[in-house]
Amino acid sequence: MLSENQITEKIIGCAIKVHKALGPGLLESAYQECQFYELKKANLKVEKEKPLPLVYENVKLECGYRVELMVEDRIIVELKAVEELNDVHLEQVLTYLKLTDCRIGLLINFNVSQLLKGLRRVINKYY
Repeated sequence: MLSENQITEKIIGCAIKVHKALGPGLLESAYQECQFYELKKANLKVEKEKPLPLVYENVKLECGYRVELMVEDRIIVELKAVEELNDVHLEQVLTYLKLTDCRIGLLINFNVSQLLKGLRRVINKYY
């Protein structure tokens, strides 16, 4: 069984490969499909657009939220193709982590010249 660090290392490696091949400037959906493909090739368990129910005061609400990529049932990957990441993107990942009871999330912005400049590792402080 891979550790969280080993899984995130593989995810980042796949993202770098996708970014090197495609570069910045495409739609988020293109990066998502390519990242999904690369994660599958890396023999990681990955779910795309995993439904995320919202539970409020013991009531389960089907609000249509979805986790872009869930890797190995433990790591949430949220992809962006924006000019720059801002606080609301980070808060979105933190909320998804809290709702799924996952510990680690990766926020990856593909609309940058170097992918590592658009990468944020997010830790669930409520875990």
